[in-house]
Amino acid sequence: MSNPGEADLTPITSHRQLAEWFAAGSKPRDAWRIGTEHEKFGFRRADLAPPPYEPDGIRAMLEGIAAKGWEPILDDNRPIGLKRGTASVSLEPGGQFELSGAPMADLHETRVELAAHLREVHEVAGPLGLGFAPLGFHPLATREDMPWMPKGRYAIMRNYMPRVGGMGLDMMLRTCTVQVNLDFGDEADMVEKLRVSLALQPLATALFANSPFLEGRPSGYLSLRGRVWTDTDPDRTGIPAVAFEDGFGFERFAQFVLDVPMYFIMREGRWIDAAGVPFRAFLDGKADKLAGHAPTMGDFADHVTTVFTDVRLKRFLEMRGADAGSVPMLMAKPAFWTGLLYDDAAQKAAAALIRGWTVDEMRALRTQVPKQALKATIRGRSLQDIARDALAIARDGLRARGLGEEVYLAPLEEIAASGLTQAERWLQRHERAWGGDVARIFAEAEA
Repeated sequence: MSNPGEADLTPITSHRQLAEWFAAGSKPRDAWRIGTEHEKFGFRRADLAPPPYEPDGIRAMLEGIAAKGWEPILDDNRPIGLKRGTASVSLEPGGQFELSGAPMADLHETRVELAAHLREVHEVAGPLGLGFAPLGFHPLATREDMPWMPKGRYAIMRNYMPRVGGMGLDMMLRTCTVQVNLDFGDEADMVEKLRVSLALQPLATALFANSPFLEGRPSGYLSLRGRVWTDTDPDRTGIPAVAFEDGFGFERFAQFVLDVPMYFIMREGRWIDAAGVPFRAFLDGKADKLAGHAPTMGDFADHVTTVFTDVRLKRFLEMRGADAGSVPMLMAKPAFWTGLLYDDAAQKAAAALIRGWTVDEMRALRTQVPKQALKATIRGRSLQDIARDALAIARDGLRARGLGEEVYLAPLEEIAASGLTQAERWLQRHERAWGGDVARIFAEAEA
C-alpha cells in the first residue's frame, strides 16, 4: 500500500472530472515506463520473529536508509516511509518493507535499482540483526505474532476488514507481493491492456506461486496469498465484470470506483474514518460520517489506492496477482508483463490467447489457482500449456524491443517447462532436506 500523497484540493464538481483523472495517464509510446514494486518480510536473525516498529526494528531500518539520501515520510511525527525522486519505500501493515521503484525506461535499469535497494537494506539490517525474505505469505507467524505499523490509515482498515471478509487481516499482515506498473497510450489501449492482464492474472498467480506454508506447516495451498485475496473484501477485489462490458472505458471504471466503499479521507494531516461509505454517497452529500467535508480530487485519488482489483487502473495499470519471490523472480514479473503489453504484435497475440474467455470462467480459474497453480484448467487447457504460449509471446515482445530484456524471463520459462513452481520446490525442500522444519526457509529465501 502506498504512502499518502500530496493532497489535491480541487473540488469535485462533476463525474466527468473523475474519468478525466484516469484519462490523464495516457502517454505516447516513447514516454511509457516500467515501475516495479516488491515487498519482503523482515525477521530477527536471533529467533526469526517479525521485527517490531521499535526498538531496533522497522523504524531503525527507515532511519538508517534515510541517512543514505532518502527523505522521511512522517505520520504523526513518526517515520513510516521514505522518498527519493520518484521512488519510495513504504511499510505494509505488518512491517513488510516495500520498494516502490521509479518509472524506468527498460528492465536493465530496474535490475540496477533493485540491486541498489537490496544493498542499502543489507547495510542497515546487518548491524540490527535483521534479515529480509520475499515470500508470498509469512511461513511461521500467526496473526497475533505480527506487529502493527503506526500508520493512521491502517487502524481504520484493521477495524473494517473483519466486517467484510474472513482473511482481510491476513492480507494486511502476512502477505507480500511483487507488482509491475505499466502505461497505456489512450482509452482503447487501456481497455485492451486491462482485459488481457485481468484474464491472465490467474496465470501470473500460478507462475509466481511462492506461499505454501501456514504457521510452520504445509497449508494445502501453493499460493496461500492467492487464497487470502479470495476472502478479503468482495466489494473491491477480484476480476470486475465491468471491464469486459461493451462500452467500457475511463468513465465506466470511474463509476465502478464510486460504488466501492471508502476507508478514509485526510484533513489537516489527520485520517478521518469513512469506512463503509461508498464514494458516491460522499459525492452526493449523503455520507453522515463525513458531514462538513466536501469531496476533493485528492480524496478520490486516495480512494483509488484502496480499490484492490487483480489489476488496478490508476493513471497507469498495476498488475497485482503475484507472490513475492527470489530476486530473479522479482525481475521476471516486470519482464513478463512488459513483453506482453509493450509491443503491439505481442499485445494482439495475448488478446487472441484469451479471446472468448468469460468472466465466470476467469473467476473460476482464479479460485482454482491457489491450490493447483499450473495444473488449474480453463476451457480444457492447463495453465502450464497456456504459460508456454504466453511466455513465447512475452519473449517475442521483449525481443522486438531490441534491448536484450528477454533474459529475465528465464526463471518463468523453467517453471513452465517443468511445471514446478517456487512453492512446490519449497515443499520438496521441506520434505527432503529440512526434516519438516519450515523455519529453514528464511536462510534460503533471504534476498
